Amino acid sequence: MKPRYYFLDNIRWVTVCLVLIYHVFYNFNSLGVFGAVCAGHFGPNQWQDIVCTALNPWFMTLMFVLAGASSRYALTRRNATEFRKERVRKLLVPSTVGLFVFGWVLGIVNISSGDGWALMPEGMPLWVKYLIACGSGTGHLWFLQDLLGFSLLLLALRKLIDAEKVNEWLGRLSDKALTLVMVALLPLLWVVSQTQIDNPSAAQGLLNLYRPAFYLVGFVVGYYIFSSERVHNLLAKRAVVLMCVALVSAVAFCWQFYGADYTSPVALQSPLCNLFCWAMVLAMMGAFKRWADTTTPFASYMTKSSFGIYVVHMAVCSWACFGLKGCTLPEWSIYALALVATFAGSVVLWEALRRIPFVRWAVFGISKPKKKE
Repeated sequence: MKPRYYFLDNIRWVTVCLVLIYHVFYNFNSLGVFGAVCAGHFGPNQWQDIVCTALNPWFMTLMFVLAGASSRYALTRRNATEFRKERVRKLLVPSTVGLFVFGWVLGIVNISSGDGWALMPEGMPLWVKYLIACGSGTGHLWFLQDLLGFSLLLLALRKLIDAEKVNEWLGRLSDKALTLVMVALLPLLWVVSQTQIDNPSAAQGLLNLYRPAFYLVGFVVGYYIFSSERVHNLLAKRAVVLMCVALVSAVAFCWQFYGADYTSPVALQSPLCNLFCWAMVLAMMGAFKRWADTTTPFASYMTKSSFGIYVVHMAVCSWACFGLKGCTLPEWSIYALALVATFAGSVVLWEALRRIPFVRWAVFGISKPKKKE
């Protein structure tokens, strides 16, 4: 039986917390990033937008790498059919059925923030507006949709490439050779990042959000390479160096793209963005393996709850930011209130909804507990 990799659990819930922080700043950003509900609220030039620039290039790539490694461990405990059924329930149900049960809550604020109601034809039936709100509530659930597609592709790919043989090969490499393998993945990421399109439309915003080719590479290397204990140990050994490289690349990227749309092809396709992204992925895995490969009651709770918190957080965050839009409080206090409301509200909502039959299945993909015989 595989050991529990606490450091991977800790990276996952910490990254989810960073996603919550990011979305508070994103909702007020003045950079023209697609979909924010309070875009440019504090003016055309906001120094705090640097938070988004520093987080966006790498944290979702890290999530897909972790998802790939977790899929490897999951497939050691269940067969392909069980894995497929579980992924459909955990990923497809919340991003489809869940939209009709809860997604409309986010959809309403998305439409309201852009004066979408005024653009709808007069006399439009309420049920049509409801369906539009449900569709508009997809938002951050793109992650689940991407992950479902990748998981299904993985079931075919693993028939062609045996993960155990890859793991054996990695185990035979020297530290220098294995380091070169991980460094060699950077040019591959840069190549697939060129699939972005430069078209000033909602289509660009969506494609640059889903980034299917780019994130698929992260997921696949997570499954085949970053599920290896040999790789974990080497990253831990190189943690300090990796953190230094990540910090330097972060400063350089933020310096070059400060005040610009960090989701534009110009940013996403740049060698610097890809260096920053990959250095952060390696640094996070190395640092957590070296210094955070343990658990606590709080970490255990967050490990179990981070998925649910992720699913509901965007609705809470968007409503909190939208509600604070008209406040005359200082900027720092509005951000502070939005952050507190997002974190506290997401936890409370997760705890409430997961206790409601059917809702817990529709929104979180939680199956009905089996009766004890």
